[in-house]
Amino acid sequence: MLKDSATDSLDGVPAGFQHEAFVYSGDEEFVRLSAPFVRDGLATDAAIVAVLPPDRIAMLRETLEESAAHVRFIDMTAVGRNPARLIPFWRAILQEPGMQQSDRPVYGLSECVYPGRTTAEYDEALLHEGLTDIAFAADSGFRLCCPFAATAGIDPTATHSGAEALAEKTFRTPLNDVPDRAERWEFGLADLGDVRQWVNGQASSHGVSRDRMDDLGLALHEVCTNSIRFGGGRGRLSVWIENGSLVCDVADHGRIDDLLVGRVMPPLDGLGGRGVWLANQLCDLAQLRSGDGFTQVRLHTRLR
Repeated sequence: MLKDSATDSLDGVPAGFQHEAFVYSGDEEFVRLSAPFVRDGLATDAAIVAVLPPDRIAMLRETLEESAAHVRFIDMTAVGRNPARLIPFWRAILQEPGMQQSDRPVYGLSECVYPGRTTAEYDEALLHEGLTDIAFAADSGFRLCCPFAATAGIDPTATHSGAEALAEKTFRTPLNDVPDRAERWEFGLADLGDVRQWVNGQASSHGVSRDRMDDLGLALHEVCTNSIRFGGGRGRLSVWIENGSLVCDVADHGRIDDLLVGRVMPPLDGLGGRGVWLANQLCDLAQLRSGDGFTQVRLHTRLR
């Protein structure tokens, strides 16, 4: 299956960002569907960036043979483990000298929804797919193709058609309930130091390294500060262990309107967005949902 979400074209030239997808059922089909996309890009002297799991990189390199030297290969399990980092990653690629528009088009091959992800990671990968069309709508020199393994059980037409509506619905829907086993803490401005110390104790008791503990502490401080500044002066922190990660859920009564918050570098003099941006850079996974009267930021830090 191939889905192309490009806008209308004039004289055969795409009028906007092209976002495609295909489903593959095995190694052979992955190669059969991905290699022509790369070769099409090479034929037009496009910059080719393939962001894939390591096993997919190996088999595509072998298939492309000498042509593989003209492709930039990047490990998706590293750069995209937290899917919220992928929009800024692609924005940085597009802003490199000589890329897209009248200079040089960019062909991206991006397997964000790869097998082996946790349920929370799948949810964020799908939200990322829905937000991609919004983030790059004006980038006419950018063509992105997203492989989906059939074993993932996901229909890419759901994420590559009506993307803005899908992203809006997902973003405005609360995350699954905090489990009963979670420990909870109500906090205000005066409690921020105690909250950080308490979470550090939780992290240390479960084997989180000092460096990762510092990262989580900074991210949590920023997110809790946002709750106080923009969420009514108070928030609720819940902490538990799930799928080998320490999970910290911060909830308040604020509302965030920008669907791309945390995925676009905030201005240095701006009032909002910095906390979520830092959380996305510092944590293994950060989930954000916000609607009328609620905001949730859920931070995941792997124990080992």
